[in-house]
Amino acid sequence: MGDVPASTDIGADLLKLMASPDLASRAWIWQQYDSQVGGDTAQLSGGDAAVVRIHGTNRALAMSTDCTPRYCYADPYEGGKQAVAETYRNISAVGATPLAITNCLNFANPQRPEIMAQIVGCLEGMGDACRALDYPIVSGNVSLYNESKATGGGSAILPTPAIGGVGVLEDVGKMATIGFKTDGNGIFVIGHNNGHLGQSLWLRELHGREDGAPPPVDLAKERAHAEYVRQLIQDGTVNAVHDVADGGLLVALTEMALASGRGCVLTDIDDAATAFGEDQARFIVTTAHADLMQAAGMPIRRIGTVSGHAVTGRGFSVAITDLRAAHDSFFKDWMES
Repeated sequence: MGDVPASTDIGADLLKLMASPDLASRAWIWQQYDSQVGGDTAQLSGGDAAVVRIHGTNRALAMSTDCTPRYCYADPYEGGKQAVAETYRNISAVGATPLAITNCLNFANPQRPEIMAQIVGCLEGMGDACRALDYPIVSGNVSLYNESKATGGGSAILPTPAIGGVGVLEDVGKMATIGFKTDGNGIFVIGHNNGHLGQSLWLRELHGREDGAPPPVDLAKERAHAEYVRQLIQDGTVNAVHDVADGGLLVALTEMALASGRGCVLTDIDDAATAFGEDQARFIVTTAHADLMQAAGMPIRRIGTVSGHAVTGRGFSVAITDLRAAHDSFFKDWMES
């Protein structure tokens, strides 16, 4: 997209994104309920995947649900691929091996040709992703005609093939979490940073635009990068892991800071494309073993260091307290208004 406006204040953009409904903390919701499963819950909501120990064993199940409807609307095929791939990344990010998925295919009126085209495109993308990732669909259901009776389906939902993934973690003691652990740890991104802003949250929330193509999904890279991350977790090489999705690199880093209360000092993040581009097949990891990371045959780049109590980069610094207030504000304000 050659006509993307420049960001005049990355820190202010970050605060606005963290308060948006897509990224806002869901804690207000899940804290209303008992989230413990027989005392075996190993990782609560708020990370990449929920993890529940298989009772009486050291094994655990990891579960994640994902879909990005705006991608599916812009390009049903790529959106279908992305929905499957993101669950695969999220399950891998806790150290589990993805096993299978279920789905809930939510669409508008299939008697309308454009809606049927959405359904076909999403299913084709999902099928290709399942085959490439060896990640079969074992169950699912369909919900159609999700629109008003207005002429032409004027209030039709966006195509939403919601994917629920499950994986197995052989040793729950090696489970990874997203929060930064130790000041001085190096922060690395695994995957390619191409600054894709088409259909991004930044473009929509900051500029009111929902245009461009969604980020392309390279399924071979999705699998290779996820398998590598799982190996790093099992080897104990990394101590925090998070996949990069909605909002891009800077949002993922902020979520890691919020989960731990530790900040980060970043390099080379000084424009909107680098900060908020939503390129796929990416993970952020932290480690004290920078030499090992550099030696690996993967696209890896050091982007900063765990340090302080703010998310800091070139020309911006936002305190964790301010980011937390923004992140917690949406549901609190909405439900208490």
